[in-house]
Amino acid sequence: MTQEGGRESRRITNPHKTMSSLPAFTPTTSAEEVAAAFADQIRGRNVLITGTSIDGIGFEAARVLAKLKLSEEAIKKETPDANIRPLVLDLSSLAAVRKAAAKVNTYPEPLHVLINNAAGGGPEWPRDYIGPFLFTKLLVPKLLATASESYVPRVVVVASDAHAFVPLDVNMVAHPSSDTYDLFGTYCQAKGANILFANELSRRAKGKLNVYSLHPGDAEQFNLEVIHTNSLKKEDNKAALIAIGTLTPEGLPNPDLSWKTLGQGAATTVAGTFDMRLDSKSGAYLVDCVEANDKVAPHCSDPETAAKLWTVTEKIIGEKFTF
Repeated sequence: MTQEGGRESRRITNPHKTMSSLPAFTPTTSAEEVAAAFADQIRGRNVLITGTSIDGIGFEAARVLAKLKLSEEAIKKETPDANIRPLVLDLSSLAAVRKAAAKVNTYPEPLHVLINNAAGGGPEWPRDYIGPFLFTKLLVPKLLATASESYVPRVVVVASDAHAFVPLDVNMVAHPSSDTYDLFGTYCQAKGANILFANELSRRAKGKLNVYSLHPGDAEQFNLEVIHTNSLKKEDNKAALIAIGTLTPEGLPNPDLSWKTLGQGAATTVAGTFDMRLDSKSGAYLVDCVEANDKVAPHCSDPETAAKLWTVTEKIIGEKFTF
């Protein structure tokens, strides 16, 4: 989905003064608060965000950025000048990804930000990573076309601190097997792949893109899910969530954990999209709206692993991802 406010964002004439006046964010900061802090940066920018199912982090981020309601009609009723484009995208199908990207590339509006929010970790988890990789590759020219002396386009990749639990098996990306499928293990590997992808994309972009990966949940808890999202309602997830203690044996949110609201969970996505203080920190991993590279496990900060994953993925999609 893209959102366009009708005019170009204002050039920051005194960035140092502006940045010094920005608020400090905390684990309880909401997406609304982050968006309010960067209203001038958001105005006039077009954002494409994947995975905007209702009651998900992507939905909340999109709602805040575009004043999203439950339908295009509702948005236009509130904001007649808003330009909302719903996009059908099946990331598990490379053909569908190519079709969706081709459609976006026909849009007359520029594209300033791509948020790769949708990514699961199901039985075919490599596709959940490969799909966003290809989607990003196909949209990079459109993103780069928005670059100027005062603006660098951004790519934001939603990951998770769960990446630390299970090192990525690059061979499994090339040769996935349902025989070894494990919900928690594949979820962790999918999130690790997202971080490695963001790191390598930032390195290869050489300043042409600002790229960030992030953990949307609580900084003090290494749990699969610490935000009240729609994933808690999925029966297929409950056993794994109970096993790691996110849910109680009765399937209820564990009251002993530090839970975030949906708005708090989407805050880091919005910060990664527009916080100007991150301009010089491309490749950073974000937690609670700020840089937190110390939270990245060694196996996801290894440049050799990132490069190998990139090469393997290029072979899978059948084309090079170059700038």
